[in-house]
Formats: sequence, C-alpha cells, structure tokens
Amino acid sequence: MGKRILVIGGVAGGASAAARARRIDESAEIIMFERGPHVSFSNCALPYHLSGMVENSEELVLMSPEKFKKQYNIEARVNSEVIKIKREEKKVVVKDLISGEIYEEAYDKLVLSPGANPILPRSIEGIDSEHVFTVRNVVDIEKLKNYIVKNNIEDIAVVGGGFIGVEVAENLRLAGKNVSLIEAQNQIMSPFDYDMAQIFHKEMLDNGINLILSDAVQKINKDSVELQSGRKVAAKAVVMAIGVVPETTLAKDAGLEIGETGGIKVDHNYLTSDKDIYAVGDAIEVYHRLTHKATRLPLAGPAQRQARAAADHIYNTPHRNNGVIGSSVVQIFEMSGASTGLNEKAAKAAGISYDFVYIIPGDKVGLMPEANPIHFKLIYEYPTGKILGAQAIGKGNVDKRIDVIAAMILMGATLEDLKELELCYAPLFGTAKDVVNHAALVALNILNGKFRQVPVSKVRELVENNAFIIDVREKDEYEEGHLINSINIPLSELRDRLDEIPKDRPVYLHCRSSQRSYNAVMALQNMGYNNVWNISGSYLGICCYEYFQDQVTEREKIVTEYNFN
Repeated sequence: MGKRILVIGGVAGGASAAARARRIDESAEIIMFERGPHVSFSNCALPYHLSGMVENSEELVLMSPEKFKKQYNIEARVNSEVIKIKREEKKVVVKDLISGEIYEEAYDKLVLSPGANPILPRSIEGIDSEHVFTVRNVVDIEKLKNYIVKNNIEDIAVVGGGFIGVEVAENLRLAGKNVSLIEAQNQIMSPFDYDMAQIFHKEMLDNGINLILSDAVQKINKDSVELQSGRKVAAKAVVMAIGVVPETTLAKDAGLEIGETGGIKVDHNYLTSDKDIYAVGDAIEVYHRLTHKATRLPLAGPAQRQARAAADHIYNTPHRNNGVIGSSVVQIFEMSGASTGLNEKAAKAAGISYDFVYIIPGDKVGLMPEANPIHFKLIYEYPTGKILGAQAIGKGNVDKRIDVIAAMILMGATLEDLKELELCYAPLFGTAKDVVNHAALVALNILNGKFRQVPVSKVRELVENNAFIIDVREKDEYEEGHLINSINIPLSELRDRLDEIPKDRPVYLHCRSSQRSYNAVMALQNMGYNNVWNISGSYLGICCYEYFQDQVTEREKIVTEYNFN
C-alpha cells in the first residue's frame, strides 16, 4: 500500500504538489481539498475576464475534479474545507460546505497550500457593503462582472496599486468603464522604484485612468468613496486590492511554527515544524537570496517550484533551495514592465551598499518596424559590482531582458560577467549590444570612475538652482522641447564652442537618452574639464519622470515641451 497524501488547497501550490507526487508514486492515495468550487484555476488571469480578453469565466478553470481523477488518479474534493488538523492522530477534520457533513481523513503526509486572504481594513466605514469586491478566485471575478453588468455600473474605484489592482483597473478601463485607481503610497507597482513608476503613472493617465496617489480610502458610500484628504471619488462599485495576508489559521491552531513575517515557517525542503506536514505557496515564509532575510512572495512561479520540492522530499529526493529574488512582469496598456531582485528601496532597507544606472536604449535596431526605447535600470552592489536587480519598462520584450538578469543573479554574476554575456542578435529582435550588455558597460564606467552621473530625480533641483546645463542634441531637436534653462551646444559643435563652457562650476550634460551626452562628457574630460556630469536618462527620462506630477499638481514645468519618443 502506498502513502496516503492529503493536500489542502487546490490552486497553484496544492495542485502542483499533488500532481508531482502522483508522477513519483503511482500507488499513493492522494486527496486534495479545496473549499471553493474550483481547483487548478488561473488566478493570475482573473482580471482579463473583465475586459473580455478571457471571454468565458469557465476558461479560467484549467482542470476539473473529474479530469484530475481520470488523468492523475487524484481525488479533488471541492467545496470541502479542512477545519482542523489533529497532528497527534495524523488526521484532518473536513467540512462539506454543501451538505454540512463533518468527517475525518487520516494522512501519512500532509501538504498545506491554503493561500492568502485579501486585506479588508475594518477601519474603513462601509467595507462590508454589497458593492465592495475582492479578486482572488473565479467566484470573485464572476460576482464582480455580473454586478457591473446587471446594474449597468460605469463608475468604479479600484483600491490598491499592486499587480491585481493595476490589472483590474486596466481591464475595467478597456471595458469602457470610468475607473479611479487609489493608492495610499506615492506610487503604484512597488517592485519598481519611484523614478521608474512614473512611466506607469503616465500610461495610466494617458489611457483615462483617474490615478490618485498618496491618499487612502476612509469611507465607502453607495455611490462614492471618501478619501483621507476629504476628496470624494465617484464609485458605484469598489474593488479592494491593497494586498493579502497569509492564511495561517489552520497552521496556528495546529501549533505549527509561524515565522517572523507572519507566514508559516518552513525549512529548505518546505517542511513545517511537524515532520509530516509541508507548506507551500502564499501562506509560507521564504528566504530572500539577496537580503538574507525572511520574506513573503505570493507569486505562482515560486509556489509551483516549492510544490515540486515538497513532493520530492516526501520521497526522499533532496532539494537545493536557492531562496527567492522576486521576478515579475506586468502589462499596463501599451507598456510592459518587468523586474527582478532588489530595487533601490529594498537595497537601502537591507543596508546594502549599491549604485545604479538608468539607460534608454532601443529594444531592437531602430530601422526595424515597431522599434521602441526600453527604460532599463540596473542595480549593482558597490564596490563589488555584484548584480542585485533590474527593472525594465517599454513596448518591447522587457521580460526577456529581466529574465537574463534573474539568471545572472542566480549565478552570483557581476557587471564584468554581464558585459561579456553573449546573447542572440538579429535586427528584428534586438541590437548587437543588447540592453543588458549596454547597462553593464555604463555601470562599469561609473564603478571605475570613468565619468559621473546625475539621476533624473535631481534635475528639477538643478533647474531651480539655475545649474549650468548643456543640451547636446541638434538644434531642431532642441527647438521641439528642452529644459527651460539649458544651453544648446550640439555634440557636432562642441569642440568649436569650448569658450562657452565654464571650468569654474559644475556642468551637466544631456541629450535624448544619454548616449551623445556621454560622448560629450568624455570629450570634455579629455580636454581638461574636471567637473562635468552626465544626466542619466537624459531628456526622455526627464520628461517621463516629470510628466505625471506636472499634470496632477499643475506645478511649473521645467521643460518647454515633453518628448517621449
């Protein structure tokens, strides 16, 4: 007789653990319990039902209980909630949510994959109203869409600017709704740094999203939400997406150890403090490869890898736990954004000495159709040059570039390794010096003191202090839009106009994307100018960084006209 394996939770982690165990052991008896009506559904695809990209909600369900039984000989019991774990007896207590029957099942090994629950602050008045929704499963998304359609709702507020909030807001907007996205922090998409997030803010604004930052919901009314600032926002439906907390009720009641972050504590094989109970997915605490600290990472990819490792360990196959780095990708209208590893905020919080480069090269050869700039930010450790993380935003293949960086982080690579990385090239796919190689070259120049840079976040301060700024673009480019106090000395004229460039004060140079201004900086340094700085990101970066705040605050612009191309 084979092992008796019970699995609690039937989505990414639970279903993957069950399927892996079956592949290893045909004789095992495997039962999976899911308190909802569906197992193995695509929760990451839920928002796309709102726009009709996923036309039928049934398409979100990847595997039925019947199919699980026929294909894998796994019994998947839906509408079945495990309400207690009896560790001493190695049994679980299950409640059939349809019949109300309560019964027990014994196990040899138990896998917990209960997921996480949406955060619903009780301090918000009206949080329990019938027009307030969360999005965690197929039932949730069906309720939300049916309510919108049935009541002909036009004004919708989405609260929370993380992955779910942003994707829900985007898909509701694509469905033609008036959407407000409300975020209590000063930016959406926390995996990205503030400077990079401005590109997303612009994309939201350009596509008709009413994006409200640095303000929190205080009260939910029948047809509006009230914010802490006193502002009222029209909304006859509200989607709460401010985050999740790990579902640890069963684990706590069973006396399993809970980690410092509030997730279930597991070892490197995802074994809990009980030698016969494993835990995977959103409910657990994991180890961050770069910060060397405990963290939580509610993403489907890591959950599936954890599930495989847990099932392997049940059958004595060891697992090399590399820790997590947090790789993710999102699409916001026409812009895609991907990130991996540490951003500046995380590096600072971890006490890691770091520096970064921000470049805007093309995603493919400029002559090719649909060639577009990629905003790419690379974070590296100072002074070792060890790669810590990266963020990329653009219309092209940002995921490809970030996947490369994620692989390099796993290998403990440095800027020197990234510089020499040999990647595929053809004009339709990239450039001979790919974005990631380019970033490494610029970073090595900074690390080795070849030149100095100023980030786009400092440019407003430079302009307001009347710093000496040279725009090295050609005259026609300059006339189409420039910094209000910059002087136009094109790179092609630089050597003939040295008498206009002071040596007794700092000189800041920029072009469109920092390439020509880098050449100008190097030329000036070679001609005896010791106080010259390249503006990282240059005019494209400056315009992207300034735009959203200019629009929502109506502050004085530091550019005559914006340029985003």
